[in-house]
Amino acid sequence: MTVLIGYVPNPVGEAALEAGLAEAAVHGDDVVILNSPRRGSTVDADLVDQDTDAALVARAAASGVTARVDHAEHGSDVVATFESVVAATGARLIVIGLRRRSPVGKLVLGSDAQRILLEASVPVLAVKPTA
Repeated sequence: MTVLIGYVPNPVGEAALEAGLAEAAVHGDDVVILNSPRRGSTVDADLVDQDTDAALVARAAASGVTARVDHAEHGSDVVATFESVVAATGARLIVIGLRRRSPVGKLVLGSDAQRILLEASVPVLAVKPTA
C-alpha cells in the first residue's frame, strides 16, 4: 500500500512528512511525497528542487520507507490533484499538515486542507507542527 504525504518546505509540511513516514514505517507502506505547484507558476516558494527531492527520499530511507516525490501540477482545485495521485498510486491514506487560522480567515479564504479533509476518497491524517 501507499501513503500520500502533502509536503511544503515549512513546519507544517515537516509535521506531515514526519507523521506520514512514521505511519508508513509501522505498516510497511511506500510513500509518495506530493509537492504540487500551482499550474502555470514559474516561481513557487513551496516547490522543492531536485536536491531537496533527493534529501526527502533519503530521509524516508533512513526511516526504512521507500519514497518518491511527485510534482503534479494543480490549478485552483488541489483536491483533484490529490485524488488523481490517490487513484494512480492506490494510496490508502493522505497525510497533510494544518496551520493555525483565524475564524475570519477560514470564512473569507476557505481552506485547501479543509476541502481535502471533507472531499478525499481515502482517510486523511491531519497533523499540526509541535511549535
